Amino acid sequence: MPSRLPIQDIFAGLVTSIGTAIRYWFHYTLVAFAWLGVVPLTACRIYKCLFTGSVSSLLTLPLDMLSTDNLLADCLQGCFVVTCTLCAFISLVWLREQIVHGGAPVWLEHAAPPFNAAGHHQNEAPAGGNGAENVAPDQPANPPAENAVVGENPDAQDDQAEEEEEENEEEDDAGGEDAADANNGAQDDMNWNALEWDRAAEELTWERMLGLDGSLVFLEHVFWVVSLNTLFILVFAFCPYHIGHFSLVGLGFEEHVQASHFEGLITTIVGYILLAITLIICHGLATLVKFHRSRRLLGVCYIVVKVSLLVVVEIGVFPLICGWWLDICSLEMFDATLKDRELSFQSAPGTTMFLHWLVGMVYVFYFASFILLLREVLRPGVLWFLRNLNDPDFNPVQEMIHLPIYRHLRRFILSVIVFGSIVLLMLWLPIRIIKSLLPNFLPYNVMLYSDAPVSELSLELLLLQVVLPALLEQGHTRQWLKGLVRAWTVTAGYLLDLHSYLLGDQEENENSANQQVNNNQHARNNNAIPVVGEGLHAAHQAILQQGGPVGFQPYRRPLNFPLRIFLLIVFMCITLLIASLICLTLPVFAGRWLMSFWTGTAKIHELYTAACGLYVCWLTIRAVTVLVAWMPQGRRVIFQKVKEWSLMIMKTLIVAVLLAGVVPLLLGLLFELVIVAPLRVPLDQTPLFYPWQDWALGVLHAKIIAAITLMGPQWWLKTVIEQVYANGIRNIDLHYIIRKLAAPVISVLLLSLCVPYVIASGVVPLLGVTAEMQNLVHRRIYPFLLMVVVLMGILSFQVRQFKRLYEHIKNDKYLVGQRLVNYERKSGKQGTSPPPPQSSQE
Repeated sequence: MPSRLPIQDIFAGLVTSIGTAIRYWFHYTLVAFAWLGVVPLTACRIYKCLFTGSVSSLLTLPLDMLSTDNLLADCLQGCFVVTCTLCAFISLVWLREQIVHGGAPVWLEHAAPPFNAAGHHQNEAPAGGNGAENVAPDQPANPPAENAVVGENPDAQDDQAEEEEEENEEEDDAGGEDAADANNGAQDDMNWNALEWDRAAEELTWERMLGLDGSLVFLEHVFWVVSLNTLFILVFAFCPYHIGHFSLVGLGFEEHVQASHFEGLITTIVGYILLAITLIICHGLATLVKFHRSRRLLGVCYIVVKVSLLVVVEIGVFPLICGWWLDICSLEMFDATLKDRELSFQSAPGTTMFLHWLVGMVYVFYFASFILLLREVLRPGVLWFLRNLNDPDFNPVQEMIHLPIYRHLRRFILSVIVFGSIVLLMLWLPIRIIKSLLPNFLPYNVMLYSDAPVSELSLELLLLQVVLPALLEQGHTRQWLKGLVRAWTVTAGYLLDLHSYLLGDQEENENSANQQVNNNQHARNNNAIPVVGEGLHAAHQAILQQGGPVGFQPYRRPLNFPLRIFLLIVFMCITLLIASLICLTLPVFAGRWLMSFWTGTAKIHELYTAACGLYVCWLTIRAVTVLVAWMPQGRRVIFQKVKEWSLMIMKTLIVAVLLAGVVPLLLGLLFELVIVAPLRVPLDQTPLFYPWQDWALGVLHAKIIAAITLMGPQWWLKTVIEQVYANGIRNIDLHYIIRKLAAPVISVLLLSLCVPYVIASGVVPLLGVTAEMQNLVHRRIYPFLLMVVVLMGILSFQVRQFKRLYEHIKNDKYLVGQRLVNYERKSGKQGTSPPPPQSSQE
C-alpha cells in the first residue's frame, strides 16, 4: 500500500459514507414519521371522528386524516390515546394470565349463576360456625388463648367457610359438562409449541418491530397498531360512553353530569356499570338455556369489567375521597372556606382534582407504611382486620376476580370510615383545640410570594438539598418511630394488663420454643387433611392460617377484656391527638422563631418554617440519641468521641465551604455572565448580580455536572469524585479533596472568570477603541469565548472522526487479513524473533 492514501480513495470513501448516512437518515425519518406522526395522528382523528356523533364526520374522515390543522396538538393527544390503548391491551393479557394461573371464579366453572350472592350470604353463618368448630379441636392445648385467636378473625373464618362451601360444590359438579368444557378451554390455552414461540420471540426484537434494523417490516406493525387502536377505541371507549350517555339522558341526569366538568369520564363509568349488569343478566340467561361457551365468554367479559371498575375505585375514587376530606378538615388551618375551594374547582377542575388525588394517595401510602411498622411491633394476630401487604400470598387482583361485589363494597365503606375518622381525630380536632388555646397561631401563611428580603430560590434550595434529605432518611426516622410505638405499646400493655395481647408472652416464647415448633407442626398436619380435597383457594387460606406465628400465637385473656380493649382504643385516640398537636405546633413555632433572626418581621411561607423547625428537631433528637448511646461507655470515651466528631465536623465544614460555597458561587456567576446576562439585559443597561441566587443556581448546576460526570467516561474528575464518595464523611481526607478536587476546579473557574475580564478591561482599552466597542467587548466576551471553546471541541471531534474514517478506508482497500500473535518481551529467549510489523496487527 502507498505511504499515503490517494485523494480519489479518500473522496470515494467519503462519498460512500455520506450515501450510507443519507440512506439511514431517510429510513429513520420514515420510522419516526410513522410511529410519532401517523400512529398518534390517526388515533386522535379516529377518536374525534367517533365522538363527534355525526355521520358527516365519518364521511369526511379520509380528508380529516390528511388535514394539517392542529398537527402538534393532535399528535400529543394521539400519543395519549395510543398509550391508553396499549395499556388496556397489556392489562387484558395480564388479567388473562391471572385467570389462567390463579383459577377462574367458582361460578364461572359450573352452572351456578353469578348473581346468587344472596344464597351464599345466607349460608355463611352456619358454614362459619362449622369452620370454627372444625378448627378448634385441632389446636394445641391452651383453650383460652386458642379460642381468642379463633374468635378474633371472623372475617377470615367467614371467607374460609364461603370458599369451602364453593369448593365442595365444585367437587360435586366436577364431572359435569361445564367442567369438561372448562378443561377443554384450559387445554386449548396450553396447546402451543414452545419451540415455535421461542423462535418467533428471537426473530421479533424491538429493533425489528420498530423498524430500527433497516428493514421495512415495521410498516405492517404500524398497520396492526392503528387497527388495534381503532378497535380498542370502539370497544372500550365508544360503546360504554354511548351506553352511559343514553342511560343518563333517559333518566334525566344529563344536566347534573355536565355540571361536574367531567362529563366524559362519569358517563363512561356509568356505561361500564350498566354493561356489567347486562353481562350478569346475560350470563344467567345463558346458564338457564345451557349455552356453555356463551356463558363462559360472558363470564370472562364480566370479570374484565368488574376488575376494571374495582381498580378505578381503589386507585382513583378512594384517594380522591381522602384528599377532599383532608382538605375540608384543614380549611381553618389555612383560613379558607368551602366557597374558595368551589371557586378553585370551577376555574381549574382538572388540576384541583389531580392535586386532591395526589394528596389522598400520599395519605394512603403513609397510612399503609405505618400499618406495616405496627405489624413489626405488635403480636401477630392483633391487626387481623387489616390485610397484610407483606404477605407473599396476598394478591389483590385475585381477590378482585374471586370475591363478590358486596364484599368489596363492604371493605370500601369500612376503609372510608376508618380513614375519615383518623383525619377527624388527627387534623380537624387538633385544629379546633389550637384555635381555642392559641388564637394567634393559626392560620398558616401559604402565600405564593413573600415580601422577605431573602430570595425564595435560596429557601427552596435549602429545603430541597439539606432539609428534605435528612428528614426523608428512612433508617433513623423509621427506627425512632418504631421505638416510640414499642414504648407506647409496652406502657399501655402494663397499664391495662394487655401486655400478652399486644406483644405476646415473650418469656413463654423464650422458654418453650421447641414446644411452639411442635405445635406449629401439629397444626400443619391437622390442616393438611381438609386442604387435600378443597382446591387451590382453600389451600391458600389454610397456608395463611397455619403459618405458626402468623395466625396462631397465643395470648392470655385478662378479666373484663372488652372493657380493657375499649380503654386501649381511648388511650390510643388521646395519644394520636397529642401527637398531632405537637406535630402541628412545635416545628412551625421553632421555625418561625429561627426565621425571625434571618428575615425579621416579614412573613415566610410555612413550608420553609415547618421544614426548618423539623430539621432542628431532627438534629436535636439525633444528638440526644447519640449521647444516650455513648453514656454507658464512660466519660473518657465520650470526650474521645466528641474530639473525633469535632475534628470531623471541622473538616466537613471546610470542605462544605469550598465545594458547597465557593465552587457553586463561581459556577453560578459564570453561568450568569455567559448565558443569562447576554440574553436578558440589553447593551445600554447595566446587569445586576445577586450572589444568593447565583449561589443557588450554582448548586443545581454543580449537582447536574457531578451526575453527568459520574455517568460519563473515565477521566480524572470522575476518579476523584468516586474516591471522595467512597471515603464518605467519617473517613474524609481533607488534603486529598483540596489538592485533587477543590484546587483544580476553583482554578479553572477563576481563570474562566478572570481572563475574559482582564482582556476586556485591561487589554482592549490599550488598543484605543471607542467606549461603545469597549462596552460591547465587555458584555459579549464571555459568550464569545464559550463559542470558541465549543467550536474547538467540535473541530477536535471532527478530526478524530476523520482519522477513524481514514483508517476505515485504508482497511477496506488494502487490508488483506489479521493474525493473532503471542506477545513476548524483547529480553526473552534468544530463539524468538519479533513478528513482522507490516503483516500483522495486534
